[in-house]
Amino acid sequence: MTTSAFVYPWDVNGDPAAADRIAALGVHQVTLASAYHSTRALTPRHPAHRIVTAEHAAVLYPPGERWQGRTLRPYEAGAWAPGDAFGTAAEALDAAGLDVHTWVVLAHNSRMGAEHPDTSVVNAYGDRYPWAPCIAQPATRTYLVDLAAEAAVRPGARGTELESCGWYGLAHLHAHDKTGGVALGDGAQYLMSLCFCGACRDGYAATGLDPDALTASVRRALEPVWRGDAPSDAPPAKLLDGELLAATLEFRTAVARSLQEEAVAAVRAAAPADFQVLLHADPVPYHCGANAGVDPAHIMGVADGVVVPCTGGADLLTPFAAQGVDGAVLAANFTVVSGMGGAPGRLREDAARAKELGATELRLYHAGLASDADLEAVRVALG
Repeated sequence: MTTSAFVYPWDVNGDPAAADRIAALGVHQVTLASAYHSTRALTPRHPAHRIVTAEHAAVLYPPGERWQGRTLRPYEAGAWAPGDAFGTAAEALDAAGLDVHTWVVLAHNSRMGAEHPDTSVVNAYGDRYPWAPCIAQPATRTYLVDLAAEAAVRPGARGTELESCGWYGLAHLHAHDKTGGVALGDGAQYLMSLCFCGACRDGYAATGLDPDALTASVRRALEPVWRGDAPSDAPPAKLLDGELLAATLEFRTAVARSLQEEAVAAVRAAAPADFQVLLHADPVPYHCGANAGVDPAHIMGVADGVVVPCTGGADLLTPFAAQGVDGAVLAANFTVVSGMGGAPGRLREDAARAKELGATELRLYHAGLASDADLEAVRVALG
């Protein structure tokens, strides 16, 4: 099974030993970030630093001329990834014998939401989520599709993985977060992630819904959650009327599908032959976030395959494997950082289980963040 490790450019650049160390894990390729959101990352082996603070979402290479004069355009990275940081890291990794694939984060950008608040998801209470660009807005969609094409097809890359290629919602790792006071299950997360910006209100209306009435219904549905009367694991259907739920899902699913189709088509149009295009995906269509909720039957006919989160168990692979698409990539993504909930010592068993469920490849999150002990466990498992 092809195995790829996630890597940031700052894990490699400035560390002459990094590329060979990653290759020595026994992986075949790396998924190297080329467009990434803000983060604070540990670099436990780098000779020049231990903490990297990426202050805002940015492309990790010089953006192209296509962005000149445009209001929505990618931000260049600061000192954490100067110049063509992606290109420099990619050359070192290639020299170590590793295939390089790009890692592109799309609908997750807090700086864009702060500077252009009208681009953000707006919940039923009128609160904006600056980290979550609304993918129903035409200008935002155009930006995301163009970003996918440019950030995916970098010199030397043989494929790409598109993250957050769909709806983003309430769930978000945020500094000094204080949103855990009420347990929000799938149902509440979905309702708190519904967008009511102008574009989405028009979209609901086009499906026959009254946007104001829908807003009121969503608020009423959430009242038991705020009181603590609703089960924390209640799915959307236990909170919102079935017809309203179906109508919101119809609109949002259509929007996400079309974005995914456009983004993949744009990447393929810009890429050389045999360039692999994968999406980070969740088989539950109403899920939001980095692993966008998709319809497995649809997405397996759009991209070359999917990367599926499996740290909590590999069962999410089953709906994708059930499509029986010959040659499709089904990559099981395991966290191998113990401090982030991973179990690298169990990787061999987890990989075997994933293979039984249809996985054709493995992804390891994350070669730059893991401790030496975690990396040794990976080496043993892949050995």
